[in-house]
Amino acid sequence: MFESADDGRSLSEEVFESWLDKGRSAKIGYEYLIIIWNQWDRDFQPIYKETREQVKACLGHLDTNEELVAIYDLYSESRLVVND
Repeated sequence: MFESADDGRSLSEEVFESWLDKGRSAKIGYEYLIIIWNQWDRDFQPIYKETREQVKACLGHLDTNEELVAIYDLYSESRLVVND
């Protein structure tokens, strides 16, 4: 589905779907899934947020070892673009 820039490792469709399900079923009202590539862990990681403002704030605070891969709306499953 997605490939890391570092080593070509890819995120499986099954893991991606499980992250969507986990976000939708959380008691906290998450709306967005941010997928990052963590260079130190050499793995993809999900981050869940409730609002677009929280998404923008999160993107401004990624560590130097974290790279944004994609942002999704949990319910429409559409990919989002967040402008600075």
